[in-house]
Amino acid sequence: MKCKLAVFGDPIAHSKSPEIHRRFGDQFGLDVAYEKRRVKENEFESEVRQFFIDGGHGLSITVPHKWSAFQIADELSDEALLAGACNTLIASDEGFYGHNTDGIGLIDDLDRLGWSPTAKRILILGAGGAVAGCLGPLVARGPKEVVIANRSVGKLRRLVDRFDRGIRGISLTELDLQGAPFDLVINGISAGLSGSTGVELTDRIVNADGACYDLIYSTDDTPFLKMCGSLTDQRADGLGMLLAQAARQFELWTGFLPDPFDQFTDFGRPPDARSQLDV
Repeated sequence: MKCKLAVFGDPIAHSKSPEIHRRFGDQFGLDVAYEKRRVKENEFESEVRQFFIDGGHGLSITVPHKWSAFQIADELSDEALLAGACNTLIASDEGFYGHNTDGIGLIDDLDRLGWSPTAKRILILGAGGAVAGCLGPLVARGPKEVVIANRSVGKLRRLVDRFDRGIRGISLTELDLQGAPFDLVINGISAGLSGSTGVELTDRIVNADGACYDLIYSTDDTPFLKMCGSLTDQRADGLGMLLAQAARQFELWTGFLPDPFDQFTDFGRPPDARSQLDV
């Protein structure tokens, strides 16, 4: 079976998706042709339609096109509806089916790390697209409370209003006023937490036995995880989420769910690492 896949974005040169998905194909003996294509915003819809006309099986969608993918989808998964964005497209009888695997990928990686969100107090920093994509699957796992802290209260309110219950929004300036530290802190601020946001995490915000997770993947320590180093030994960046969300895409396109974490060694990390910066 030959699978024709691609990722559309702008910029796109940095994408690791082609190699990740080719290795997924190797797990099942599938011939995967996966290209990364730079697509301008005004060409996005026409490029998507042409890709599937030409026999494409599935598309990964990255910035700045996730909202455009959401708009052109004829059918949407619950995850995509809650996220208000799609990172995955596949042709369907109705036209295009849009899905969002970011949150499912996060949950898969939290499970790998042994950091179940069930019955935990969770703090999320930022209210951008990456956070929006993660909230639905995170809330579905039954945390005790999810608090989202963001600089822009208006943007935060729009995000929180998508959910009936279980999520509370606060300003970043209110972090020290929450009464008790959190069990899991997830960073979704792309610039990190060094100076530009004016945020400083302390033991009043992070439990000593809690965990800190950065949605950003970096070959070096992220500023967020450097900050958390004095607060907890349980720290991880978003590499596992990157691999897991890609595996969920691959499953949708091919019907095969690969083991995403056997690729950790390709990134210089052991697959069973509990704290990716401490190994």
